[in-house]
Amino acid sequence: MSQLKQSLSDSIKNSMKARELERVKVLRNVQSVVKQIEIDRQTELDDAQVLEVLQKQLKQRHESLTIFTENGRDDLANKEQFEIDIINEFMPKQMDDAELAALVNAEIAEQGATSMRDMGSVMGVLKNKTAGRADPALISKLVKDALQG
Repeated sequence: MSQLKQSLSDSIKNSMKARELERVKVLRNVQSVVKQIEIDRQTELDDAQVLEVLQKQLKQRHESLTIFTENGRDDLANKEQFEIDIINEFMPKQMDDAELAALVNAEIAEQGATSMRDMGSVMGVLKNKTAGRADPALISKLVKDALQG
């Protein structure tokens, strides 16, 4: 069992013992998504794949949070924010902007990338190096800005 899945299970057990019912509900939901993907793919997910699932869950909740906030549904927005906070506990520390920019520039220099045609190869390497620690959309923007000059 991957370390991240084990951590998720342990957190569910601890939350159940502490009678944190809302927290248990969120964690079980995430765990069920992971299990469903494992069943669909007929394989056990490793930490990187579980991290991808958590990122997708976070992205969905951020989108919902934005919609609820725009429409004045503070009750639902608060619920989404609560879920985001819980899922974030399992995410690795996020890279800051300066650290990310330095990594992007280093990778572009290392590959000798000079035009937008090189963006795919640069993004492929950076996606693996920053898995779970940076927003892929932000990475893409930084790479595109750097390659366009």
